[in-house]
Amino acid sequence: MSTLLIKNIGLLQTPTGSFSHRGRQQGENLKLNDASILIRDGVIAGITDKGRLPEGAEDTGAAGIRVIDAGGSLVTPGLVDGHTHMVFGGWRQHEIPLKLRGAGYLDILRAGGGIMDTVRRTREASFEELRDKTGDFLDEMMSLGVTSCEAKSGYGLDIDTELKMLRVIKALNDSHPMDICATFMPAHAVEEKWKGREEEYIEVCCKEMMPRVREEKLADYVDIFTEDSVFNAAQSEKYLKAAAQQGFRLRVHADEIAAIGGSVLAGQMKAASAEHLIVIDDAGLKALAEGGVTAMCLPATSFYLGATFAPVRRMIDEFEIPVATATDFNPGSCPSLNLQFVMNLGYLRYRMTPEEVLTAVTVNPACAIGMGERTGTLEAGKQADIVIWNAPDMETLCYRFGSNQARIVIKKGEIVKCN
Repeated sequence: MSTLLIKNIGLLQTPTGSFSHRGRQQGENLKLNDASILIRDGVIAGITDKGRLPEGAEDTGAAGIRVIDAGGSLVTPGLVDGHTHMVFGGWRQHEIPLKLRGAGYLDILRAGGGIMDTVRRTREASFEELRDKTGDFLDEMMSLGVTSCEAKSGYGLDIDTELKMLRVIKALNDSHPMDICATFMPAHAVEEKWKGREEEYIEVCCKEMMPRVREEKLADYVDIFTEDSVFNAAQSEKYLKAAAQQGFRLRVHADEIAAIGGSVLAGQMKAASAEHLIVIDDAGLKALAEGGVTAMCLPATSFYLGATFAPVRRMIDEFEIPVATATDFNPGSCPSLNLQFVMNLGYLRYRMTPEEVLTAVTVNPACAIGMGERTGTLEAGKQADIVIWNAPDMETLCYRFGSNQARIVIKKGEIVKCN
């Protein structure tokens, strides 16, 4: 039996429970001073505070017990990134001059760039190239304190490339320490040959692609980009209903550029999450609240695009919607996988409290990607996914930006990063 003791924790801070936190709950964290955590075989066996050691850890010199002295630092659950597009070929740095001249997201997409440029490069890349590149991203994410994440397909738009992307995610979930939730997203853009025939492409997604993904057990969730010049609400509803009938859970890219009904649909379909929500209106907010949908907000994308920021304070205070924040890591609109920076933006631009920020990068995204029963909080019986920070408290993490504050990262009781 492998046993690890983390002692001399200055402040242990964590949400509690295995459910999405909303309203006032979003800002409720357990805080323990001078705490210790005992871990057996990758699972938290006990947590104590006030200088006491958990039962079974009193003899720290016993054979087989490894000890980490946290040195009075802050300790939190491992971070959870609930929205990424990390499997892709190439990069899109050549679009920056276009953006500096005023071209918008849809302008670049209509000109054959944007997602379609990445689609071409992803089709060209081999499985091994995508696997190795994505594996490097996972290593970097884990060094920043992320221990679980979501990853979408969507840069294939044809069955062969979509399956290739999902097989990369599956291979890495099997071989890498990171726990990865796979989301199938063939409805990410409209290829030129399908322009004006979007309904036919939706049929292909539902009747040809989804059954293959289900047969190979490559994803538990599906997503669709419900947006102006991409897929409208009626097309999205048909797609999501077909996905639900085939046993997939649902996500919706909604209200990033225009409020065309994506968030309302997400609420009506009781999706696990609605993503972006930059320009969500009151009807969308009401629908998310009534549908129990997690708002997956992506402040680094707003930052990178110079866009407005999602109305998170209204989500929490007025509508009591559970809020998660994620990177949206992708090669076009957010080429950053730094969830610590997202925490800074949640604090500074969303005006979230440090407690709300922690909930938004731990238990809420964990629940939204189907991992809430095993990770996202520090409690007995959960996976020992833990970060020891170079900081005394959450206020410091939210305050400092541009430096990696993760000192030791532990995944299932094993040290995966130590400075």
